[in-house]
Amino acid sequence: MPTLYLPGDCRTTLASWAESAYPHESCGLLIGERAAADHVVRRVTQARNLNLERARDRYELDPQHLLDADNAARAQGLEVLGVWHTHPDHPARPSETDRLAAWPEWSYVILEVTDGGVRDLRSWRLNKAQVFDEEVIQS
Repeated sequence: MPTLYLPGDCRTTLASWAESAYPHESCGLLIGERAAADHVVRRVTQARNLNLERARDRYELDPQHLLDADNAARAQGLEVLGVWHTHPDHPARPSETDRLAAWPEWSYVILEVTDGGVRDLRSWRLNKAQVFDEEVIQS
């Protein structure tokens, strides 16, 4: 099973961003490096959610943010490993909308957030059969 190494400071940052955006979805990128089948996150970024009409249950990551983050990561010898986003008042499991927009082999961290804060954080990867497999998360 693939592993996502997500340091505690990155988890803290994600929780802060998730809670401050609630009740809307927030999103961003996971930047780091691959170690065989595993992903090692070195930093996280926050992007604008361009989906203003359905911001409570959808996100659209700003493509300019993706380009800028990818260029910055490459300049540091890193790469974009995946996307993180929140599910306000819903479980940290990928939706069908998430699956249709996902890229194989990227990590998709989902945070369940409520008015009481982050309740769960899980990570997923889309396999070749277009089905999400859960990743193990380690610090």
